[in-house]
Amino acid sequence: MTAEAMEAGPRKGSGADDDRPLRIALLTYKGNPFCGGQGVYVRHLSRELALLGHSVEVIGAQPYPVLDEGAGPGNPRLTELPSLDLYRSPDPFRTPKRDEYRDWVDALEVATMWTGGFPEPVTFSLRARRHLRARRGDFDVVHDNQTLGYGLLGDLGAPLVTTIHHPITVDRQLELDAAPDLKRRLSVRRWYAFTRMQKRVARRLPSVLTVSGTSRQEIIDHLGVRQDRIDVVHIGADTRLFSPDPAVPEVPGRIVTTSSADVPLKGLVHLVEALAKTRTEHPGAHLVVVGKRAEDGPVAQAIERYGLEDRVEFVKGITDAELVDLVRSAQVACVPSLYEGFSLPAAEAMATGTPLLATTGGAIPEVAGRDGETCLAVPPGDADALAAGLNRLLGDAELRARLGRAGRERVLRKFTWAQAAKGTAERYREAMSRSAATNPGRPAATATYSGSHR
Repeated sequence: MTAEAMEAGPRKGSGADDDRPLRIALLTYKGNPFCGGQGVYVRHLSRELALLGHSVEVIGAQPYPVLDEGAGPGNPRLTELPSLDLYRSPDPFRTPKRDEYRDWVDALEVATMWTGGFPEPVTFSLRARRHLRARRGDFDVVHDNQTLGYGLLGDLGAPLVTTIHHPITVDRQLELDAAPDLKRRLSVRRWYAFTRMQKRVARRLPSVLTVSGTSRQEIIDHLGVRQDRIDVVHIGADTRLFSPDPAVPEVPGRIVTTSSADVPLKGLVHLVEALAKTRTEHPGAHLVVVGKRAEDGPVAQAIERYGLEDRVEFVKGITDAELVDLVRSAQVACVPSLYEGFSLPAAEAMATGTPLLATTGGAIPEVAGRDGETCLAVPPGDADALAAGLNRLLGDAELRARLGRAGRERVLRKFTWAQAAKGTAERYREAMSRSAATNPGRPAATATYSGSHR
């Protein structure tokens, strides 16, 4: 099957009662939408699947997913599958009290943390397997959101579909490349030890979804998954929320980006350097970063080195409406990432009609489109190119308006959550048909769960 065929949208004739509403278990080991793209994915996909008439139960651990109400005949609902929450604020890497331990999985979680590893993918998968097996018959399909843990191998009582946004081995390599010394490199290797498990699990998965053609190739190259097991279903922006609003005033010189200062992959340090260069031509240029500020590290050092303490602002914990208005108010939205498996910030900025400056890292060009048509595109990791793009956009109102209009039209045409939900549901039915063909004796799920949930 070609990549073009897999990206063409929903396919008919997959069997498994094409029109019957499905009962979906959507798993996420880290689901808060303010913690990254996985939480955004769960929130919007669950809402749009519910609007299609499906029953969606999100099963997640801390930080718990935020789900939208008012979606279709039945809201997506949350079932909490708690971890020990070892990385919570304000006491991350905490040691649990004796009465917090419930079973051997909890002990494994703490022991992995103590040795410098990240335990949540494997421990969540083990808890999820136990939960799903106890509820055999409640679901038509199980959808895992990139846990890729050992516990999800074997019989879960329903066919398994797994989303891999992009291989975490990419993040691992970029952090290793950015590590300043041997001590930091050893720490990175310990933290990312779970990627060995994810690679072993991924190769055994029958049905993988990913969000871009670039991620599909990375999954083949990095994880060794067979290409005929991978389907591309693009995700997108909530275009009802992220939309233009002429009533929101444009702030001269404002540049907006979404990034955490402690994640090298996001390329923020290069944007800070570009801002310093841009201010020689546009003294009013300033940067608003939606994300976490690091008190030390390359970004903090760059801000201090270039004297930008009052020109770079970090904001966290803002509402959806505040985020949208912030993006609308910017003269430029920027995605300086070294790599992205998709880039929701790019799609969301384009949906508001804000002109986009983005790198060509990873799948960003699939989202942002052609340089000069729907965005300005520059090579990743190139502060001079970013500065040139910023200068060009800040100095040309007509170019900003043209790119803003074209960007929104592109998102409406290709990248919406409604389209993502339709494509995902079709892949569910294909997985169910394959499972029925290979397990003809397995009875269909018929039970209705009435247990507690949030």
